[in-house]
Amino acid sequence: MQHLRQLLAIENSELSRLLRFSLYGIEAALTQARTASPQDPGAEICDEVLQELHHLLQPTLLQPDASQELKLSHLRTVFDADPELSLYLGNSPLQSQTDSDLWNEIQRKLLRLPEDLATLWRQRTLELAAAAGAQADNFHLYQLPFIRDELIYPGLSGTVQAQGLCLSEQALLDAKIAPSHESKDLYVLAGFLNLYIKFIEIDPDLHHALKSIFSFDVISLHSKPEQQTYYIDALIDRFQRTEKAEENADPLISLRTWIDIDEAIHSLVFVPPAERYSWWGKLQQQSRRMLKKVADRAISAGNNVRIRQLSGLYADICALTKDDLQLDCGGTPGEVLTCIRVYARINQEESPGRVLFRSLR
Repeated sequence: MQHLRQLLAIENSELSRLLRFSLYGIEAALTQARTASPQDPGAEICDEVLQELHHLLQPTLLQPDASQELKLSHLRTVFDADPELSLYLGNSPLQSQTDSDLWNEIQRKLLRLPEDLATLWRQRTLELAAAAGAQADNFHLYQLPFIRDELIYPGLSGTVQAQGLCLSEQALLDAKIAPSHESKDLYVLAGFLNLYIKFIEIDPDLHHALKSIFSFDVISLHSKPEQQTYYIDALIDRFQRTEKAEENADPLISLRTWIDIDEAIHSLVFVPPAERYSWWGKLQQQSRRMLKKVADRAISAGNNVRIRQLSGLYADICALTKDDLQLDCGGTPGEVLTCIRVYARINQEESPGRVLFRSLR
């Protein structure tokens, strides 16, 4: 236990981060199993183990140290106290225990807000960081593979050292899914999937709602690491099927595989889901624009195709969907939060869509 605590306390350590994520997963799995099997002979010992894990994962709460007080503590307080943010991000408080992690956690959350609100808050975070003696740093950046170069948010230098985040086309060359330069659409698609795979590694708030893996709930990729593996494998498998369909040049086969890969892309969600006009929302809409191009090709080949992204009141579109999921946070009660799979009608054959919607409770 002593060595576990020592490793968890090391800042800027990938091994420390991996251990913490793994322990969170063990804690979540034991909690779920304990609830499902209250009469299990190991229940009492399990309660003791859960208590030990709880203490281990929250050392700063149990052993406060004034010398370790965050320089960005005021930023944390202001961010957690803003009721407008909770409409888009839910009510979970910030979790980071270091200034560097706190900066990145807040900046990643801003990517889920409407663009105008995110811009205001990004400026506010820089002002509060400056008040603590830190300034924006656009040079020390963590690179995410994508089809273009783009600064997502700056890091910090001065009293607080924190990496920023950027998109990098150079990083795409060494990514998990090899992009095909022969097809512009496949090159863009590979960029999407590689970006998502790397983002899953750095953002513990991400969930998936991919029906082929788990159809009954929105699943955390952080607390259930095996789901992370299943989801990434599904992305790779659907990309390979899309690639083969493009080679066959059959517009209908190609369209169906693009609908499947678009579903996988839109199954990567937050709880509540990112706002449609946020950085995340706009990123995902690029996938829908690619899907529309593929649908237009099928129409040009003489097929009767209708693709519909489902939105608005859930009661108005539920006849076009199947196996939908509901959440009790985000958006407006009774409305669609995000369209996971589009509704499609291909030569009189209907394929239902799938959505996340806000319950009326």
